[in-house]
Amino acid sequence: MNLSGHLKPIPNREDHQCFACGPANDCGLKMKFFTDETAVFSWLAIPGHHRGWDRLVHGGITSTILDEIMSWSALYLLKKVILTKKMTVEFLHPIYVGAELRAEGRLKERTGPREAVMEGLVYNKAEVLCARSEGSYALIEPKIASRLDMMGPEALEDIQRIFR
Repeated sequence: MNLSGHLKPIPNREDHQCFACGPANDCGLKMKFFTDETAVFSWLAIPGHHRGWDRLVHGGITSTILDEIMSWSALYLLKKVILTKKMTVEFLHPIYVGAELRAEGRLKERTGPREAVMEGLVYNKAEVLCARSEGSYALIEPKIASRLDMMGPEALEDIQRIFR
């Protein structure tokens, strides 16, 4: 089920090198994100060089997808720079190389002004839930992220554009 035409795209920098979402990372997943303002979604298929067993996607790649969808959900929905503190993953159904997937992320609970619990889900084309995750995320004001030198001024400016 691809609803991306009915959702708002979330902008990303074209020169971004992130393994999960960077358009400029040739070895990456190149995830793109969309929102209905209550959740964040991404559609992707995993190339063969990210396999574990013969036909299966490596579990670390599945974990990366879940972390990224939860991170972008926290970033977009909570309007904060984020860092993953902890996450758990349940692998429920095999994910095959090349299969069409949908990842979803949403806020599960705001536990304080600087922390939130997010939920991530990965479905296959048949709408079978293949993996789910829960993660705790540190929420950081952009000016503090700048002071900690977490990212350059251009990246912080781009993130603030997403917040608007």
